[in-house]
Amino acid sequence: MNTQSVRPGSAESASEARNRAGGRREFVLRPPVDVFEDRDGITFWADMPGVSRDRLNLRIDGNALLLEGDIEFQIKGDMEALYADVHSTRYQCSFVLSTELDATQVDAKLKDGVLTVRIPKRAELQPRRIEVRTT
Repeated sequence: MNTQSVRPGSAESASEARNRAGGRREFVLRPPVDVFEDRDGITFWADMPGVSRDRLNLRIDGNALLLEGDIEFQIKGDMEALYADVHSTRYQCSFVLSTELDATQVDAKLKDGVLTVRIPKRAELQPRRIEVRTT
């Protein structure tokens, strides 16, 4: 796979996104993502603490992988937040995927705030050993 296999997308990803319904600006967090490639495909590790499975939206649209998630803060009892360093409760980023990848075989897991997404190469593009016969 070449270096063009996956690259960050530009659609509503970095620090601000337009809220399409109201037209106001909404700040979003771009989660830190590590991307690893091996001979069989690629793996994404996205740090998304505070996002539960039911508040996670992972989808492939054409050749783009889109990650979105909403952080859920649970304040117990009659407590009230007086100050917070967090200015957004929404993660969002996108990546453009190579045509070498098989987007129909995506595997995703969320554990301890880390989303792991595995996308294999298409079967016909995976390395294979060729048997050589003697005559």
